[in-house]
Amino acid sequence: MAQTAAGTIIIILACISGAIFALAILRYYWAPSFRTAHNDVIGPNVGVIGTTYAVLIAFMLSGVWNNLQAARLNAEQEANNLVNIFRFAYQLPRESQSPVQDLTRKYCESMIAEEWPAMARQEQSANAHKLVQQLWRSLTSVNPRNSSEQTVMDHSLSELTSMTEHRRIRLLQSRQRLPALLWAVLIVGGIITVGSTCLFGVENFKLHIVQVFELSFLLSLMLVAIASINRPYQGDVHVTPDAFHYALDTMNEGPPAPLGQ
Repeated sequence: MAQTAAGTIIIILACISGAIFALAILRYYWAPSFRTAHNDVIGPNVGVIGTTYAVLIAFMLSGVWNNLQAARLNAEQEANNLVNIFRFAYQLPRESQSPVQDLTRKYCESMIAEEWPAMARQEQSANAHKLVQQLWRSLTSVNPRNSSEQTVMDHSLSELTSMTEHRRIRLLQSRQRLPALLWAVLIVGGIITVGSTCLFGVENFKLHIVQVFELSFLLSLMLVAIASINRPYQGDVHVTPDAFHYALDTMNEGPPAPLGQ
């Protein structure tokens, strides 16, 4: 975490320093007194560029944030399916109850201890994959003795199907990120926006530095935010296994109390 924060600060400082250095070079080769006459032309142009880039940034930031929320909701749905399977197992034949519940508990523990660290490396837990297969074999081998147990088994298989689907989606989400082309658009757009601001003819160099500093700081901060949120299971802002922690706590509560107690 400390290294990530340090890297973020370095990137922001590098962007700000580059913008101010470009302003200094421009001022050296093209004096503000010569640029002032073109401010009426540069102003509307900067306004169009700034508005266009602001819309682009807002769209990208909203998109990656929605993806993060979708990944969090998907993980919660997977954990909920797992808890439902665990609870349904209480109504299965006695010989099938313990194996199913043991596997659901082990899967939950594997998510917390193995799968989430693996997804941070864009991998998956081989043990979790095996547990899913064992859970399928355990449930499909249940022999219902009456219609009630058959109904419970059907619901359990439906929950397992949904859980497997959410797991597959989660693993795909752990690998998703913005395409390189969109990153190129964001970076080039930021350079053009800041560069256009440097073209203004401002006699007060300190004032111009403050303006460029504010703009480059804001844009670099937003780009860093997009980069962090862009990876749902990596970076500073990511989906945590809290849903599985809660699911494990629910499983450890024991069987539900009978009615009337």
